[in-house]
Amino acid sequence: MLLLSFFIRTEVWAQGEDMHFGNVLTVSGFADRSKPIPLQKVIDQTPPGKYVKLEPGFYTGPVVINKDAITIDGNGKVTISGLNKGSVIYLEANNVNLKGLHLIESGGSHDKIDCGVKIKGNNNVVENCLIEECLFGIDIFQSEHNTIIHNEITSLSRRSMALKGDAIRLWYSKNNLIKGNYWHHVRDMVVWYSSENTFEANKGVGNRYSIHFMYAHNNRIKDNYFYENSVGVFLMYSEETVMTGNTIMHSNGVSGMCLGMKETSSNQILHNRFIYSAEGIHVDVSPFVPFKINTVMYNEIAFCGTGIFFHTNQEGNLCKHNYFHNNLVQVEAEGKTANLNRWQGNYFDDYQGFDKDGDNIGDNPYTLYSYVEHLWSFDKDVKFFYGSPLLLVLDFLERLAPFSQPKLVLRDKSPIFKWDDEWDRKIKERL
Repeated sequence: MLLLSFFIRTEVWAQGEDMHFGNVLTVSGFADRSKPIPLQKVIDQTPPGKYVKLEPGFYTGPVVINKDAITIDGNGKVTISGLNKGSVIYLEANNVNLKGLHLIESGGSHDKIDCGVKIKGNNNVVENCLIEECLFGIDIFQSEHNTIIHNEITSLSRRSMALKGDAIRLWYSKNNLIKGNYWHHVRDMVVWYSSENTFEANKGVGNRYSIHFMYAHNNRIKDNYFYENSVGVFLMYSEETVMTGNTIMHSNGVSGMCLGMKETSSNQILHNRFIYSAEGIHVDVSPFVPFKINTVMYNEIAFCGTGIFFHTNQEGNLCKHNYFHNNLVQVEAEGKTANLNRWQGNYFDDYQGFDKDGDNIGDNPYTLYSYVEHLWSFDKDVKFFYGSPLLLVLDFLERLAPFSQPKLVLRDKSPIFKWDDEWDRKIKERL
């Protein structure tokens, strides 16, 4: 026979910066896989506004939380299994706090979006939870002002990458805060039709897309760390994104890119590091609206196969004060040129010029032509021989006495001559 004992006492609890008095319901019992506690029974006996402190043990769902302003606290010692049936927790209330829970074993349906926590409510908090062996992690559906903070999320280990679920999924949701989370070995983290959300100080490792935005406007991406993903951040049909202070690295493979922009306008890409990847930035028909420029400034783009790749003859991007170094190709244009964009005051480590007046601005423009590089525009396999003696000789001969018309890729009329600690300090002061 299952025994549930509620001990009600008055204590002081801190939530955020507020202190308040409230009744604490302590749920105790001997709970393991042989004698689990159904969490739904606990919720059914919990009045709105109560703080439920779960004693260590094994609990089962699925559970529906439809009472406002309750807190479920597992203190990191509680496991809740969905028994492979649907989502583990259905959160259909407001001002609920889920903290310190270990959520496992959701169902496996992509159609039903089986997940650890399915949120349909406002002003809820999910914090310090471990979600694993669930198809999706957290689904936020038509909800606002929710806080997802300091959680670790991974997907079903038995499935291949394409059949896994997403770490966090936002659908028609706005003004949510996603902060300090760690998602790894999931399919994607997706933001669909959702605006004015903040993604800050998260870590994404070993995924397909660390964050994929679709028709999602005016979001903030700040101080995240994404590595060993196929794609770091992808902006698709999304506008007015502000992306600052992120480090994205080791985005490799055929589609490897740190940042992708497709048919997106009015974005600000500032003070990020795009390094050690196949492509630093991939630009495809962006900006989509010609007069809504994308601003790419103060970024380090380094150790990439291609620093910035332009898929078309795109115009309307401002590239200013970026730090290009140790890339195989600084900028590549699959179309005729990338010079229809505005290039101003960037540093290129292959600049061949002087600074006679000492103002740290090159006396001559930085001009990038495509010589032998255009061979792999027709045959991608040629790039395998990049750096080989044969291509070095061909490149030298073409520059010495061109036997084919070189392609102008870009011209920066005021390139930075030397990127040193003093210049870097000046740049950071502009934050």
